[in-house]
Amino acid sequence: MAAPTESPSMPGAPPVASAPAAASSAQDGRPIQSTGARIVAVTSGKGGVGKTFVSANLAAALARRGHRVLVLDADLGLANLDVVLNLYPKLTLHDVITGKAQLDEVVVPTPGGFSVVLAGSGMVEYSRLTPEVRNELLRVIEQLTPHYDVMLLDTGAGISDVVLFSVSLASEVLVVATPEPTSLTDAYAAIKVLAAQQDRQHIRLVVNQTARPGDGRAITSQLQQVLNRFVATGSGQPLRLIHMGDIPADPSVRDAVMRRQLLVQHMPGSPAALAVSQLAGKFESTLLPPAS
Repeated sequence: MAAPTESPSMPGAPPVASAPAAASSAQDGRPIQSTGARIVAVTSGKGGVGKTFVSANLAAALARRGHRVLVLDADLGLANLDVVLNLYPKLTLHDVITGKAQLDEVVVPTPGGFSVVLAGSGMVEYSRLTPEVRNELLRVIEQLTPHYDVMLLDTGAGISDVVLFSVSLASEVLVVATPEPTSLTDAYAAIKVLAAQQDRQHIRLVVNQTARPGDGRAITSQLQQVLNRFVATGSGQPLRLIHMGDIPADPSVRDAVMRRQLLVQHMPGSPAALAVSQLAGKFESTLLPPAS
């Protein structure tokens, strides 16, 4: 599958204690410095590529390896993590932001062994980044990080200011794409913006719904060639794209989504579940300290 080319048209949770106000470095849009969780933003150039599926199942696979994992639904206003996990929360991140609930009231354990903070859906006030949303999201993440080994921020798709701010708080970025040309074009556009605005030296890529073994590595190589030509970091060096793995097209995925079940838990031997487990292993070996 050909990569895009540059053109003018291409664009049981622990209690949460109170924490002080967010540090100025984080308010400037830089990754939060924390002695707690490793913060990873899971994002995509376009919707419909399986980003939330990857976030939820990767969290379950990491939890199975003994890590304390939290997924924060940072797709403010268009949240669907609750649907994937078959959860019906009484309180959400919206209630924390509006002062109607304490943070520890919205941390929900899941059957997959990890915790989630779910966001409300259908709320137009979260379609743009206001100072209130910015500060509250910052405060929430800073209060949660000491209690976990890894925090996955399941962001929205695209390059809106809300998405870019959420991604800016993470020390690592995992872009989810599929082999479809529209997905690759939008993934390239998102990566280009992240390199320009956040001076990312590297970004990690997982290719979902691949047809053949090796497709994702080939796609990563093709995208890297385009990045080498057209995208440079603040140091003047090309941004490095790190291939984290492929998840093959697998009918078990649709079945699990329709049943609102975690694939790695209910069909662990399926090709896609095995691929997510391998992805968790690569995360563990390259990003995370040994599980306690």
